[in-house]
Amino acid sequence: MKLRTFVREASDDSPIEVEAPARAGSRLVIVFGASAIADDPACLARIAAAHPGSAFLGCSTSGEIFGDQVRDESIVGAVLDFERSTVRSASAAVGATADSRAAGESIGRALLSPDLRAVIVLSDGLHVNGSELIRGLNGVLPESVVVTGGLAGDGDKFQRTWVVNDGRPVERCVTAVGLYGDHVRVGHGSKGGWDQFGPERVVTRARGNVLYELDHAPALELYKGYLGERAKGLPATGLLFPLSIRVGSTSDKRLVRTILAVDDATQSLTFAGDIPEGAFAQLMLANFDRLIQGASDAASSIDPSRIGAGDTLSIAISCVGRRLVLGERTEEEIEATLDVLPPGTKQIGFYSYGELSPYASGRCDLHNQTMTLTTIAED
Repeated sequence: MKLRTFVREASDDSPIEVEAPARAGSRLVIVFGASAIADDPACLARIAAAHPGSAFLGCSTSGEIFGDQVRDESIVGAVLDFERSTVRSASAAVGATADSRAAGESIGRALLSPDLRAVIVLSDGLHVNGSELIRGLNGVLPESVVVTGGLAGDGDKFQRTWVVNDGRPVERCVTAVGLYGDHVRVGHGSKGGWDQFGPERVVTRARGNVLYELDHAPALELYKGYLGERAKGLPATGLLFPLSIRVGSTSDKRLVRTILAVDDATQSLTFAGDIPEGAFAQLMLANFDRLIQGASDAASSIDPSRIGAGDTLSIAISCVGRRLVLGERTEEEIEATLDVLPPGTKQIGFYSYGELSPYASGRCDLHNQTMTLTTIAED
């Protein structure tokens, strides 16, 4: 696999040399950029035109990751030319949140093949229920296929997100690429680093990704009580206090959920993924050093056998909540991943509204407030 990464300012209108792939289905182009690019998508069109016949994957961000840097209002990208593997893309429109599972099923069916080894998914970050999207994918794809990805971001504004489809920024859409063949190597790792605080409460009323009651008390009222003055900044300030979800009293598997919206009329909270009734929920609080260690642990958890001997790309997808908490220390978590990954690994990525990855192994899950890494290499 030949790999190169690039970074451009979103306003850069300089021409890009046209470079066709060596063979059909051999090139993957990945880009991440500021949400404002939707107002002037010419920069995306230039990149797409420069790589005809390539699979194209990308989305809006809450900050772009390039190497060990965190950037804003830019486009970061990677061009992967596979020598013995192939790549294919698929997409599905999501008119309403209720369409999320069907979108996952549609993409899964479009990419399914006996030689499919991995799927990387990027989704609209505001109008898609990530849990249902993953249920749709998991219901079609075999467990042996690695599924990773993330939900597009929009800074801390929560107004619009987009994914790249046919070289254009498109809202209410899910896109994905499948990687095929026995020579492609895709690794994954996902860790958080948040601390739980306060009592663990039972989810007594919820529907899908909307939480109404905890211990029979209005969820929003309870949440505002913990946030105090910061409640005025919801939903953005909710990123600082995610929710830990544990399904079953004996389970030690905890998934983290981040707020996307609040509704004062119904006293409800809308999250990026499902909040099952009967689950145990607990608020979480940031610890700077543990967040950075969590990023390092995400890199350490990648199975070494899934990293090839040649060029390796790391796609780092971290939650916008982590960036807001870490502030000026944000780049430390990016540096921490590269400190662990093999020397020479190139890294791009973005700050997201949700991360998609297996919990440790097996089926994919939706995560929030984690550092999630996907490595791509070829034997």
